[in-house]
Amino acid sequence: MITINSTQVSYFTLGAYFDTELFKYLLFVIIVIFYILILCANVFLIVVICMNRSLHEPMYIFLCSLFMNELYGSTGLFPFLLIQILSDIHTVSASFCFLQIFCIYSYGSVEFTNLAVMSYDRYLSICCPLQYNVHMTSNKVAMLIAVIWLPPFCAVFVTTSLTASLQLCGNIINKVYCDNYSIIKLACSDTRINNVYELIAASLTVCVPVSVIFYTYIKILKVCFSGSKQTRQKAVSTCTPHLASLLNFSFGVSFEVLQNRFNMTSVPNMLRIFLSLYFLTSPPLFNPVMYGLNMSKIRNMCKSLILSSVEKSANIFVQLE
Repeated sequence: MITINSTQVSYFTLGAYFDTELFKYLLFVIIVIFYILILCANVFLIVVICMNRSLHEPMYIFLCSLFMNELYGSTGLFPFLLIQILSDIHTVSASFCFLQIFCIYSYGSVEFTNLAVMSYDRYLSICCPLQYNVHMTSNKVAMLIAVIWLPPFCAVFVTTSLTASLQLCGNIINKVYCDNYSIIKLACSDTRINNVYELIAASLTVCVPVSVIFYTYIKILKVCFSGSKQTRQKAVSTCTPHLASLLNFSFGVSFEVLQNRFNMTSVPNMLRIFLSLYFLTSPPLFNPVMYGLNMSKIRNMCKSLILSSVEKSANIFVQLE
């Protein structure tokens, strides 16, 4: 558990909320529906992948890891958001605030790392198809899963611990959720160690995965341009959802970085809130829909699972009659 040292702040006030008395219940219902859709979509695809042996391949295992991360990130935000919408006083304890920071930042770091591992898997599948099974063994898959989750969690734990040790001269965060950079801006003690470490951590958890993705896709494009039509079709079918997922998530993260680093007071409050939530709300729903619709194996398995469930329900109904 993260403890707060050298600080007199016991709670934080979330200053981005505004009076939503007239439609807060409508907002609450919309967010509940959105959260239920995210839970159902991701859990459904995890179950589909786990229940079908034909999907027990590296690509689908990494996809399952991605969907697990979407559930993790959503759970770090949505229940908290729902409570705050119904609350009249938008305060949160310091301990819970740092816990939420850990969840949200580790979600973002794992997302980038997961997408990098998936791009490496696609690179081996398209550029080295004959050696794919030799390179992508079960031990290597297990090692890559560990790489996806362990380094981001360790890096974010240190980041959060360093921020929790700062002496703060305020407790108002101008967001609808707890944000690490917003707390650092409240510090009245030296933040050089935090800044240096965050730069190193960002390089390892964001820049390195993005570099891996760029490198692998350059190699994939070279093979596509010089390969057969069948190779190009395979690349398009497997890489399109991955690239769409990467661009969507990067789009949201870019909004968040811009808001943190630049003065955005001229932007309407509602738009700022939407932009700050985009990278936490869009990928968890976008990714399962994108992969479910574009990958034929998953799509066919989903259809067969739904049809078998409908047939069983129909048989039970007939028996009852």
